[in-house]
Parts: sequence; C-alpha cells; structure tokens
Amino acid sequence: MPRDNEDNKHGTRCAGEVAAAAYNKYCGVGVAYNASIGGVRMLDGSVNDAIEARALSLNPDHIDIYSASWGPEDDGKTVDGPGPLALRAFINGINKGRGGKGSIFVWASGNGGRHVDSCNCDGYTNSIYTLSISSATQAGLKPWYLEECSSTIATTYSSGTLGRDKSVASVDMDPKLRPERICTTQHTGTSASAPLAAGMVALALEANPNLTWRDVQHIVVMSAESKPLEKETGWTTNGANRKVSHKFGFGLMDGEAMVTLAERWVTVPPQMVCRTAEIIEESFGRSVDSGQVTVTMNVTGCSGEAREVRYVEQVQCVVSLTMVPRGNLRLVLTSAQGTQSTLLYERPRDTLSSNFEDWPFLSVHFWGEDPVGVWTLTLINTGIIASRHPGVLHKWQLVFYGTDVSPVNTRSAPMRSWLHHHRKGFQSVVRKKLYVVFIFALK
Repeated sequence: MPRDNEDNKHGTRCAGEVAAAAYNKYCGVGVAYNASIGGVRMLDGSVNDAIEARALSLNPDHIDIYSASWGPEDDGKTVDGPGPLALRAFINGINKGRGGKGSIFVWASGNGGRHVDSCNCDGYTNSIYTLSISSATQAGLKPWYLEECSSTIATTYSSGTLGRDKSVASVDMDPKLRPERICTTQHTGTSASAPLAAGMVALALEANPNLTWRDVQHIVVMSAESKPLEKETGWTTNGANRKVSHKFGFGLMDGEAMVTLAERWVTVPPQMVCRTAEIIEESFGRSVDSGQVTVTMNVTGCSGEAREVRYVEQVQCVVSLTMVPRGNLRLVLTSAQGTQSTLLYERPRDTLSSNFEDWPFLSVHFWGEDPVGVWTLTLINTGIIASRHPGVLHKWQLVFYGTDVSPVNTRSAPMRSWLHHHRKGFQSVVRKKLYVVFIFALK
C-alpha cells in the first residue's frame, strides 16, 4: 500500500519482480508467482536496531524468505552492520525460522560503485546468514554501481548504463494513486537484483520445502553460472575447482538448475565452526608502512576435534587494526590451497581515522576447499590518500564454517554431469505456497 511520496514505490517494484500474478495483463509475471508477499515499511520514521530486529524476526514460522534492499550508506566511507538486537534476530531466524530449517535472508549487495565502496564494510551483506546478491547488465558486464567484495555469493540481472542497457520491468504504483504508472521499465540497481534471487529461492523451496538455510546456500553456489559473465575480468578458480569473482560471486543465478538440484537434494551435514587461536601481534603491533606486511597462520581445521572442518563454506577473518586514513588499506587473504581473496579494497573516500575493531571480513571464495595448511594475510598500505601515519595490525583470527564430511549428497549422481545433460523445459510442481516478506529501503 504505497504512499505517493516517490520512495514507497520501491517496495512495490521489488514485490512485483517476485510475485506479480500470472496472466495479469499489465506488467509481466513474477518469478515465483505462486508466492504470497508482505511488506515491512521501515523508512517512515527513524530506523534503529530495535526496528531492524522487529522486521527481521517478523512471523519467522510463517515467512520463508526475507528480501532486503537496504543497508548502511553506500558512500564509500561508512563501516556499519547489525546491532545486537538485529544480530540476535538473524541468529534466531536461522536456528528457529521455518520450523527449525532456517529463515532465508536475501540481501542486495549495495550500489556504492561510483564511490568505490566495498560491500565487505556492510555488516548485513558481510554475514554468513545472508545471501548477498550482486548485479550484471544485460550484456553480462559490471554495472557502474556494483561494489566488489568477497562476500557476494551470486548475481542476477539488473540495470546498466542509461540509454544503452535496459532496466528491470515490474509493477510500479497503486493505480488509485497514479493510474498512468501501473508499470515501470526503470527498476534499477542491486535493489532489483535481490528480489529476482528471492524469487528463485522461492522456486527451490516450492520444489523442496525441506531445504535448510545452508542447503539453499549450497544450491546457489553449485547452480550459479560463470560463463554468461566471463567477459568481465577478475575470475579465478579456487582450490575446489569453482570459478568465483569479487564482482559476481559464483556467477549468474539459474532458476531451472536450482529447482533441479532442490528436487534431488539431501540435507547437508551439521555446520561445524572452527576458530583458530587469536594471534595478538607484539605490544606495539605490526607496523604497515607504505608498502605491505604479510602474516601467516598454520591452520589445522580443528583436526581431531568435534568441530573439525574439512570442507569450507565461509571463512571470516576477524581483524583489529589501525589505519590513518582507513581508506588506504587493502586486505588480501590467501588460503592453504593458494586461492587469493581480497577482503577489502582501498576506498578513496574513507578519510576517517577510525579503526577496524574485531571486524569479521567474510569470504565465500574458498567454498569447498580443505582449510589445512598455511594461510596468509597481506595488509597493503596503498597510499592513495596522502598520510604520514603507518597502519598497525593489532590482532587477527580465522573462523571456518563448513563440514567435516562432504556436504554434497544428491539423489542423482554425478549431479554436475546430470545438470549439463538434462536441461529440459522448466517444470515446477506446487507443493507449498511460499511467503516472501520485503523489508524496504533504498539501495
């Protein structure tokens, strides 16, 4: 029920992408047109931790998917994330939501590309609990607003350069408010990408309602396609032979492949969490002058313990450091298998003297690797902003999320081969009516 204030149409546009009715004769069909939708309006007053927590924990046994196109400012200088109440809402959602299978949180990765922002400085997209979704233009290229980071898991299409690339078509306004603007062909940014991802997740849950929140993450990783986006540079192959990119994650989401996998999916083993010892540098810290500093850690993967990880899902590098200005810093984490993941790119607009205090930089780039061996953290003082102050690394720690046995176990093997040879016309049997909620702000 949007008010005609030029902002609330944003939620209607996102909702239309997911659940616009079939054969509606107006604007096209939603990706998951059998889904039910609801909206949570967050911009009509002050937004605080309590309001965010209430939105993220709304009816967790009724709502399957939370699609969020909001977050901290994409201004290239903000570092912010969920407060204690919102964080608790995430944890309660993945532990108790959907009858214990876990709520699905889909998040727009951010539109700060013109400010050289990093989505790893956004604590909502930089979270193991969210599916952080980026954008690609219709030509399969990086749009001008895209933020590069290691927490992006996958990509859907959205807008690109005005006048050259098409934007997303969807429902626009309530005809009672603007009868001439029932539809739009101008929906843009990662705001338009996240709902497409939410719609595809809804199709997967429709095919298999028993999927857990981690099952959904694995299905997204396995089914995403890099080929449509390989005109862009920056792709690398990790130690588990998966292509991944700081721009697009594991690639373009594929709804048909997701449904095919979902129908044959066997629930992944329980999540193990292996935390390394916290390495505290000498009392004066490790100085990062103009140039770079490299520190290493010998990782056992908690071998022989109940929390042993042999197959990595996400990795957090929890860092405390001082850098004046903060925007000069580039952080690169290299796995025992040689995969390099940039946890933080330099941000020219971040001229603040603020520190990173126990900030958990997240990377999905090591998905499927064995963590055992020597890991390397490289801190680079790029000097893009004039400064006479060296950076100082105070402490760091690695946290590995994953399983002690192979997580992939489908009813059809080998699944990768099966997918390549059985891409027939899409068919989906409705087993459950999904409920998707949208939590709106502008991204």
